[in-house]
Amino acid sequence: MIKYIGSKRTLVPRILAYAKAIRDRTGAGSFSDMFTGTTRVAQALKRAHFQVTANDLASYSEVLAIAYIEADANLHRGPLTAAKLGHLNALPGRDGYFTQTFCVDSRYFQPGNGRRIDAIREEIDRISDDRVEHAILLTSLLEAADRVDSTTGLQMAYLKEWAPRSFNAMELRMPLLIPGPGAALREDANALAAAMAPVDIAYLDPPYNQHSYFSNYHIWETLVRNDSPETYGVACKRIDCRVTKSAYNAKARSWASFESLVRTIPAKHLIVSFSNEGYFAHDDLVALLESTFGEVEVVPVDFRRYVGAQIGIHNPKGEKVGTVSHLTNHEYLFVAGPDAGRIVQDATLSMAGAAPSGGGKS
Repeated sequence: MIKYIGSKRTLVPRILAYAKAIRDRTGAGSFSDMFTGTTRVAQALKRAHFQVTANDLASYSEVLAIAYIEADANLHRGPLTAAKLGHLNALPGRDGYFTQTFCVDSRYFQPGNGRRIDAIREEIDRISDDRVEHAILLTSLLEAADRVDSTTGLQMAYLKEWAPRSFNAMELRMPLLIPGPGAALREDANALAAAMAPVDIAYLDPPYNQHSYFSNYHIWETLVRNDSPETYGVACKRIDCRVTKSAYNAKARSWASFESLVRTIPAKHLIVSFSNEGYFAHDDLVALLESTFGEVEVVPVDFRRYVGAQIGIHNPKGEKVGTVSHLTNHEYLFVAGPDAGRIVQDATLSMAGAAPSGGGKS
């Protein structure tokens, strides 16, 4: 998986345990990840044999969702796709937009890898047979590029000195596809909630402050779109980063958007993750979920902040300015719906290796 500040890697076991506990009690089978990001949560649920829909407005998220959620490993993990990856790995590099923008005008990648990215990206469009294969090949390129970048995980800036991994030769690998069907969407979550069919479990992980994922990962957006946009600033961000903002990135609009989403989404159970660095107050979240879904259970989880935050803020000369305010964030998982308390109890016992008491459908 690509490096991602919004990754739910540490929360996945809990979210999966809650979903399984809901299934054990209710027979739930469908799961919608409304802000899927890198699809880490959606992948875990698909592996657990839920019928998963993964949605996000980012183009790179849609590609990852097609590869990992929509694609069926039984149908698409074939020798032809593997042969195409071998062909892409053997291509000589060429100078193009990506090399100029992200290796010369900025220093996210070594020029040798940048030239290979330029060559491979064009060839993917030429040799892909369909939407799914196109996404699988693009996912392989995204992940390969991520392994040789020179950042701390965000694309708002690059390291002053080249990261050791950036000297490695980029290598495309076959993504670890998951057996079974699924669906990938690229829609506004609020609009989707108003139109989607009922779902057993929905997971909400919206942007929680002013930082835009579109800007944070603008290189992946450009790589997927392959549209050679005008850029601005030292970070060479897409010019449309200036205007592409989610309502959830604006403090004045975020709560109204979230409240509308919670009240509209046709889910029987809701799982929500939110950080103490976000705009919303803990008690307001609980009150909203209780008024809409009835019972709510809240589980706090502490985790270390992303690497860039631990390093601190530096000026354009590379000099550290200010001090690191804190190294730990508090994330909260909210489980809302019938029997939420018993569901969390069952999941907690399951994660501890004990058999849930009073299990079964109710």
